[in-house]
Amino acid sequence: MGNYDCLKLENQLCFPLYAASREILRKYTPLLKEIGLTYTQYIVMMVLWEKKSLTVGELGKMLYLDTGTLSPLLKSMEKKSLIKRERNSSDERIVEISITKEGEGLKEKAVSIPQKIGSCLNITKEQAKALYKILYNILGSGESK
Repeated sequence: MGNYDCLKLENQLCFPLYAASREILRKYTPLLKEIGLTYTQYIVMMVLWEKKSLTVGELGKMLYLDTGTLSPLLKSMEKKSLIKRERNSSDERIVEISITKEGEGLKEKAVSIPQKIGSCLNITKEQAKALYKILYNILGSGESK
């Protein structure tokens, strides 16, 4: 029976990561609904609030999302006038995304969300920093702060 211990749910690292991710997203949902965004749209906006413009490829790399996921998402965000998409004049295959005035205006409405989420997580700031570093090590990016 010991040979199968590796198949017990309680022995899987992936399960608490999956369940914790779902729980955190569940906490984000009502807060983001108030400003009219899904979680994926929110993380796109966070990048654009900081960078102002970048290519779809750069965005996908930062968010660990492929273009098949990003394209319909960005199209929807463009319909909401949050972003603008334009083909690169020198290379039509490259699509550049930039934030609009309306998208920039959402920043003020979203500024309290990280604090609200942080206050409902049952971990200390030190634990959060350690977890952040561990998760980025798992992702292999080495971009932990």
